Amino acid sequence: MSVEMNELETSDSKNAGPLAGMRVIELAHIMSGPICGMMLADMGADVIKVEKIPGGDDCRRFAPILEGGESASFMIVNRNKRGVAINLKTDGGREVLRKMLATADVVTENYRRGTMEKLGMGYEALKAENPGLIYCAISGFGRSGPMADKGGFDLIAQGMSGLMSMTGEPGQAPIKAGSPVTDINAGILAALGICAAYAGRHKTGVGQMVDTSLFEAGLQQMYWAFANYFADGTVLPKAGSANPTSAPYQAFRTKDGWVNIGGANQSNYERLVGVLDIPGLADDERFRTNAGRMKHRGVLVEILTNRLVEHTTNEWLEVFDTIGLPSGPVLGVPEAVAHEQALARGMIVETTHPVSGRMRGLGLPIHFSDGRTQSPVPAPLLGQHTVDVLREYGFSDERIGALKDEGAILVSDVTT
Repeated sequence: MSVEMNELETSDSKNAGPLAGMRVIELAHIMSGPICGMMLADMGADVIKVEKIPGGDDCRRFAPILEGGESASFMIVNRNKRGVAINLKTDGGREVLRKMLATADVVTENYRRGTMEKLGMGYEALKAENPGLIYCAISGFGRSGPMADKGGFDLIAQGMSGLMSMTGEPGQAPIKAGSPVTDINAGILAALGICAAYAGRHKTGVGQMVDTSLFEAGLQQMYWAFANYFADGTVLPKAGSANPTSAPYQAFRTKDGWVNIGGANQSNYERLVGVLDIPGLADDERFRTNAGRMKHRGVLVEILTNRLVEHTTNEWLEVFDTIGLPSGPVLGVPEAVAHEQALARGMIVETTHPVSGRMRGLGLPIHFSDGRTQSPVPAPLLGQHTVDVLREYGFSDERIGALKDEGAILVSDVTT
């Protein structure tokens, strides 16, 4: 059944954001799927996170573990969701999930291919009961192709997509990006695909499957590298923080740290040369064009560094800001989360968790002109909303009690 506004929406969701009225059943775990769900929830969707019994999402055991036994890793990607705990190995658990999926707008999962089919809840089976359902599958390599049945992780995807071949300094062993970029990007791509399918459903009344993967999320990060290779077979080498197509565009050492300088085009390079006041640099034929600067980049970097180490990062930033030269500090995590721009953009949000107390997390990196996004609510305890959600789906308290006794559901024993 296709619906424009889910009949089970919560009473206050109408003012929560642009996706108010969308109900999402999240079967996904760890990172990519939960990031997708959190983004949808931040934009107003009612996301119900379904966790396994026993233990819940495996991410609940990732370090560091906070007061009360909760995981910081779980907290930061599961904000603004309601949580239920269901044992899908029981008849009662499967009964509950089927009822939830029969009227859902979206379901997300990142199991291996065939897992949902074994439960009798693959896409084709669910579509027959709910033609408007948008079914989003996130996996290591996608639901088709020779590796469709293979599990995947961020490390593997970074290696296979070419990302690790370009990361780090020349001559170093393959290096993974410090952040799990394919996990995160796959979650963003899934959210984008869901929103597109949701918009399409408003035109056709029919849902569809959305399928993305960590491998493709890694390939998508390689636009510039593939552009060079497709053009003339050039394989870009590792270049540290430097840009493979223009110079100077990289991190430079200063008196007290590092500064990123974006002198990529001719006008910005000339601005940089003008304020550095290095004798002979402006007239040096080796650096007059970008092609020359790329050819002699090692020499150029040495000349610039010898001047930049004479002053601190902040002193140089004041100079560069005055002339409009793109530049910025290289911040550590503590400095990044405290930066005035991050705070001004609402990228650091606070919640109060019933067990772990005051928590900070990352805000939604998308802003809307009417300002409507979900107010941050902490990640759910395991089974925190099981009773409330089952009541919404018409389960009586007597039936809920029987399901609990059967071991089909888990109810949090923490009062919130």
